[in-house]
Amino acid sequence: MAGVACARTLVQAGHRVTLFEKSRGFGGRMSTRRTEFGGFDHGAQYFTVRDKRFARTLLTAQTMVRPWSVSTVRVLDELGHVLASAPPPTEPHFVAVPGMSGLVNHWAQPLAHPELFGNLKARTFTETRVTHIERDVLHAEQWQLRAEDAEGGQHVIGGFDRVLLALPHLQAHDLLLASGHAPHLRHQLASVQVAPCWTLMVAYPNAMQPGLPHLGPQWNAARSTHHRISWLARENSKPGREPIERWTIQASPAWSTKHLEDDADRVKAKLLKGFAEITGIRATPSHAVVHRWRFAQTQQPLGQSYIFDKELGIGLCGDWCLGHRVEDAFVSGLELALAVI
Repeated sequence: MAGVACARTLVQAGHRVTLFEKSRGFGGRMSTRRTEFGGFDHGAQYFTVRDKRFARTLLTAQTMVRPWSVSTVRVLDELGHVLASAPPPTEPHFVAVPGMSGLVNHWAQPLAHPELFGNLKARTFTETRVTHIERDVLHAEQWQLRAEDAEGGQHVIGGFDRVLLALPHLQAHDLLLASGHAPHLRHQLASVQVAPCWTLMVAYPNAMQPGLPHLGPQWNAARSTHHRISWLARENSKPGREPIERWTIQASPAWSTKHLEDDADRVKAKLLKGFAEITGIRATPSHAVVHRWRFAQTQQPLGQSYIFDKELGIGLCGDWCLGHRVEDAFVSGLELALAVI
């Protein structure tokens, strides 16, 4: 979200923009995992809208956004302790359709296919990881990047006046460190703290059979105080989703940190046990996989919307600058672009 918001703003202002994306598609933590049973929003679960600029930009994607109502719930264990609760939201919750990745993909289309939008000055390299930033060998005042594609091919791409990093803060730090640049920028990242998150995705296609009782709880999402789990959401309750019964379960920051390097099967077993304790669903799912986010939820943000050294020509943005909300990523990318402009 931060990278696409930044790149779009720069292209709209007439700049020539090249976007590098390590994955096959756009989204980052606004990702949707596609399976034979339907999609899972295994990163960001929803978003809210507070910034007027974000609200105006969403008007360009009205067909991609739907409100999602989460009913009030309070789950107690046999001793009366609260396991999970979802108080009425104080502001509207929204999701993208057909999955959370849909919004970023929609906004990225002019970058990925500039020929369809009046030949904008944009190009995109997907499945390409930047490994080094260095001064351009032909023009010392500019930058060139060393990159690696999905097949291991090495590339050098130059002629850049500015290099803007929309990365998790530690990845940005390590890239700058490996490149031997901007120790003063790396120093600014020292106070930022971002927790990991193990995410479990389960599906119960047999729950769709006629005559069977409703599977599990009557609620669709809840924040949990369980020692392993912090969030649960019934994916098929979100608008524009497939009907098969599916749940996304996210572990707590503390538990994810403690078990960050655990074997995936062990993590899956422990999260399935916690899921059963909270929801009462003890049936074996037809589909159960886990995903590890090394950088998931900001615990201590930077405290400003971006970092930019105008003389050096290097900038950094991301939700970690302001918080952990989707809108934080958008605002960070937007304001870094405006600083460059």
